[in-house]
Amino acid sequence: MGWARRIVPPGWLLVALLMSVALHHWLPITQLVRPPANRCAVALIVAGVLLAVAGVAAFRRARTSVIPFERSTALVTGGIYRFTRNPMYLGLTAVLAGVGLLLGSIGALVPLPLFVIVIHYGYIRAEERFLAEIFGGQYTHYTGAVRRWL
Repeated sequence: MGWARRIVPPGWLLVALLMSVALHHWLPITQLVRPPANRCAVALIVAGVLLAVAGVAAFRRARTSVIPFERSTALVTGGIYRFTRNPMYLGLTAVLAGVGLLLGSIGALVPLPLFVIVIHYGYIRAEERFLAEIFGGQYTHYTGAVRRWL
């Protein structure tokens, strides 16, 4: 899935969000979550943004690049990275899930698994190989201690 890397992950989020809105309006299928219950999804969106921002902040503090496949200068294992190896991707996924639930239709949720597949196979798996080459046993130990997603 090298083709997936031509667009940075936030770009994939934007594509998926646009698809969610379009499918909700043009192919709503059925409404799963109706107002006012759908407003609980705002908490998921906020949590996703905070998770992604925490991941970016940790990279900035470590003075390493947040851009996928640029050479990492530090293995970030503290802060939010004690709980998930991919808080930025998890945060983007939570935002997309939250928007899908806020819209409430099945159509709005269709892009969610597609987004996860692109991120997992287009970025995460390749980044894991890349980081293992750079950090060796230190990274292997980290992957044994902290889950990929949750």
